[in-house]
Amino acid sequence: MTFEELTQTRRSVRSYQAGCTVSREDVEKILRSAQLAPTWKNSQTGRYYVAITPEKAAQVKKACLPPFNQKNSANAPVLIVTAFEKNQAGFTKGQPDNELGNEWGSYDLGLQSAYLVLQARELGLDTLIMGIRDAARLREIFDIPESQEIAAVIALGYREGEPAFRPRKELQEIAAFY
Repeated sequence: MTFEELTQTRRSVRSYQAGCTVSREDVEKILRSAQLAPTWKNSQTGRYYVAITPEKAAQVKKACLPPFNQKNSANAPVLIVTAFEKNQAGFTKGQPDNELGNEWGSYDLGLQSAYLVLQARELGLDTLIMGIRDAARLREIFDIPESQEIAAVIALGYREGEPAFRPRKELQEIAAFY
Protein backbone atom coordinates (compact mmCIF):
# COMPACT_ATOMS: atom_id res chain seq x y z
CA MET A 1 0.00 0.00 0.00
CA THR A 2 1.39 3.42 -0.89
CA PHE A 3 1.59 6.25 1.63
CA GLU A 4 -1.17 8.05 -0.25
CA GLU A 5 -3.39 4.96 -0.03
CA LEU A 6 -2.68 4.68 3.70
CA THR A 7 -3.64 8.28 4.39
CA GLN A 8 -6.73 8.12 2.17
CA THR A 9 -8.09 4.85 3.60
CA ARG A 10 -7.32 5.44 7.28
CA ARG A 11 -10.44 6.25 9.27
CA SER A 12 -11.39 6.76 12.90
CA VAL A 13 -13.31 3.52 13.23
CA ARG A 14 -16.20 3.24 15.67
CA SER A 15 -17.38 -0.25 14.80
CA TYR A 16 -15.13 -3.32 14.93
CA GLN A 17 -15.70 -6.91 13.82
CA ALA A 18 -16.75 -9.11 16.72
CA GLY A 19 -14.68 -12.14 17.65
CA CYS A 20 -11.46 -11.04 15.96
CA THR A 21 -8.09 -10.96 17.65
CA VAL A 22 -4.91 -9.02 16.93
CA SER A 23 -1.61 -10.84 17.37
CA ARG A 24 1.02 -9.61 19.76
CA GLU A 25 3.45 -9.64 16.81
CA ASP A 26 1.26 -7.15 14.92
CA VAL A 27 0.96 -4.92 18.00
CA GLU A 28 4.74 -5.02 18.45
CA LYS A 29 5.27 -4.12 14.78
CA ILE A 30 2.86 -1.19 15.17
CA LEU A 31 4.67 0.05 18.29
CA ARG A 32 8.09 -0.32 16.63
CA SER A 33 6.83 1.91 13.84
CA ALA A 34 5.63 4.46 16.39
CA GLN A 35 9.16 4.46 17.85
CA LEU A 36 10.54 5.58 14.48
CA ALA A 37 8.73 8.92 14.61
CA PRO A 38 10.94 11.95 15.15
CA THR A 39 11.21 13.20 18.75
CA TRP A 40 12.84 16.18 20.43
CA LYS A 41 16.59 15.46 20.57
CA ASN A 42 15.71 11.79 19.99
CA SER A 43 14.30 11.73 23.54
CA GLN A 44 11.78 8.97 22.69
CA THR A 45 9.52 9.72 25.65
CA GLY A 46 6.42 7.90 24.34
CA ARG A 47 5.16 5.01 26.50
CA TYR A 48 2.54 2.40 25.65
CA TYR A 49 0.38 0.19 27.86
CA VAL A 50 -1.38 -2.53 25.90
CA ALA A 51 -4.58 -4.28 26.96
CA ILE A 52 -4.30 -7.29 24.65
CA THR A 53 -6.20 -9.94 26.58
CA PRO A 54 -10.02 -9.89 26.35
CA GLU A 55 -10.23 -9.57 30.14
CA LYS A 56 -7.90 -6.55 30.38
CA ALA A 57 -9.51 -4.82 27.39
CA ALA A 58 -12.98 -5.31 28.91
CA GLN A 59 -11.76 -4.00 32.27
CA VAL A 60 -10.30 -0.86 30.70
CA LYS A 61 -13.39 -0.19 28.59
CA LYS A 62 -15.72 -0.51 31.58
CA ALA A 63 -13.59 1.32 34.15
CA CYS A 64 -11.90 4.01 32.08
CA LEU A 65 -14.08 5.00 29.13
CA PRO A 66 -17.35 6.95 29.07
CA PRO A 67 -20.39 5.09 27.67
CA PHE A 68 -20.06 6.49 24.13
CA ASN A 69 -16.41 5.37 23.87
CA GLN A 70 -17.30 2.01 25.40
CA LYS A 71 -19.77 1.64 22.52
CA ASN A 72 -17.29 2.94 19.91
CA SER A 73 -14.65 0.44 21.01
CA ALA A 74 -17.00 -2.40 22.00
CA ASN A 75 -15.53 -5.11 19.74
CA ALA A 76 -11.99 -3.72 19.48
CA PRO A 77 -9.81 -6.56 20.79
CA VAL A 78 -6.87 -4.33 21.77
CA LEU A 79 -6.58 -1.01 23.57
CA ILE A 80 -3.33 0.92 23.66
CA VAL A 81 -2.87 3.60 26.32
CA THR A 82 -0.42 6.27 25.22
CA ALA A 83 1.64 8.39 27.59
CA PHE A 84 4.90 10.30 27.63
CA GLU A 85 7.64 10.96 30.18
CA LYS A 86 7.26 14.53 31.40
CA ASN A 87 10.06 17.12 31.65
CA GLN A 88 12.26 15.54 28.98
CA ALA A 89 11.11 16.44 25.46
CA GLY A 90 11.52 20.21 25.14
CA PHE A 91 13.82 20.39 28.16
CA THR A 92 17.55 20.77 28.79
CA LYS A 93 18.92 20.15 32.28
CA GLY A 94 15.39 20.21 33.72
CA GLN A 95 14.46 23.57 32.18
CA PRO A 96 12.05 24.06 29.27
CA ASP A 97 13.81 25.14 26.06
CA ASN A 98 10.83 27.15 24.81
CA GLU A 99 7.38 28.30 25.91
CA LEU A 100 5.82 24.91 25.13
CA GLY A 101 7.51 22.99 27.94
CA ASN A 102 5.74 19.64 28.34
CA GLU A 103 3.51 20.37 25.40
CA TRP A 104 6.46 19.23 23.30
CA GLY A 105 6.03 15.74 24.76
CA SER A 106 2.44 15.84 23.49
CA TYR A 107 3.68 16.94 20.08
CA ASP A 108 6.15 14.05 19.88
CA LEU A 109 3.51 11.58 21.08
CA GLY A 110 1.15 12.90 18.40
CA LEU A 111 3.75 12.13 15.75
CA GLN A 112 4.22 8.67 17.22
CA SER A 113 0.46 8.13 17.24
CA ALA A 114 0.30 9.08 13.56
CA TYR A 115 2.93 6.47 12.73
CA LEU A 116 1.04 3.97 14.90
CA VAL A 117 -2.30 4.42 13.13
CA LEU A 118 -0.72 4.35 9.68
CA GLN A 119 1.21 1.14 10.42
CA ALA A 120 -1.98 -0.39 11.77
CA ARG A 121 -3.76 0.53 8.55
CA GLU A 122 -0.98 -1.01 6.45
CA LEU A 123 -1.54 -4.25 8.37
CA GLY A 124 -5.28 -4.10 7.58
CA LEU A 125 -6.18 -2.92 11.07
CA ASP A 126 -8.02 0.20 12.13
CA THR A 127 -7.95 2.54 15.08
CA LEU A 128 -9.85 5.10 17.09
CA ILE A 129 -7.93 7.60 19.20
CA MET A 130 -9.99 8.40 22.30
CA GLY A 131 -9.00 11.40 24.39
CA ILE A 132 -11.96 11.26 26.76
CA ARG A 133 -10.90 8.70 29.35
CA ASP A 134 -10.32 8.39 33.09
CA ALA A 135 -6.58 9.00 33.48
CA ALA A 136 -6.58 8.24 37.20
CA ARG A 137 -8.13 4.80 36.66
CA LEU A 138 -5.77 4.08 33.74
CA ARG A 139 -2.84 5.02 35.96
CA GLU A 140 -4.12 2.62 38.62
CA ILE A 141 -4.91 -0.31 36.29
CA PHE A 142 -1.58 -0.16 34.43
CA ASP A 143 0.57 1.15 37.30
CA ILE A 144 1.57 4.18 35.24
CA PRO A 145 4.03 6.37 37.18
CA GLU A 146 3.27 10.01 37.98
CA SER A 147 6.31 10.96 35.87
CA GLN A 148 4.21 10.18 32.80
CA GLU A 149 1.39 12.19 31.26
CA ILE A 150 -1.44 9.99 29.96
CA ALA A 151 -2.69 11.15 26.59
CA ALA A 152 -5.14 8.75 24.93
CA VAL A 153 -6.57 5.28 24.58
CA ILE A 154 -6.33 3.88 21.06
CA ALA A 155 -8.75 1.12 20.04
CA LEU A 156 -7.24 -1.37 17.59
CA GLY A 157 -9.06 -3.98 15.53
CA TYR A 158 -10.68 -4.83 12.21
CA ARG A 159 -13.32 -2.43 10.93
CA GLU A 160 -16.92 -3.49 10.58
CA GLY A 161 -18.20 -2.04 7.32
CA GLU A 162 -16.76 0.94 5.53
CA PRO A 163 -16.74 4.18 7.53
CA ALA A 164 -17.60 7.26 5.50
CA PHE A 165 -14.87 9.70 4.56
CA ARG A 166 -15.36 12.95 6.44
CA PRO A 167 -14.58 15.97 4.27
CA ARG A 168 -11.50 18.06 4.96
CA LYS A 169 -11.18 21.83 4.78
CA GLU A 170 -9.86 23.36 1.59
CA LEU A 171 -6.10 23.89 1.59
CA GLN A 172 -6.46 27.68 1.35
CA GLU A 173 -8.34 27.60 4.69
CA ILE A 174 -5.46 25.98 6.55
CA ALA A 175 -2.29 27.08 4.76
CA ALA A 176 -0.70 30.42 3.94
CA PHE A 177 2.01 30.64 1.28
CA TYR A 178 4.40 33.60 1.20
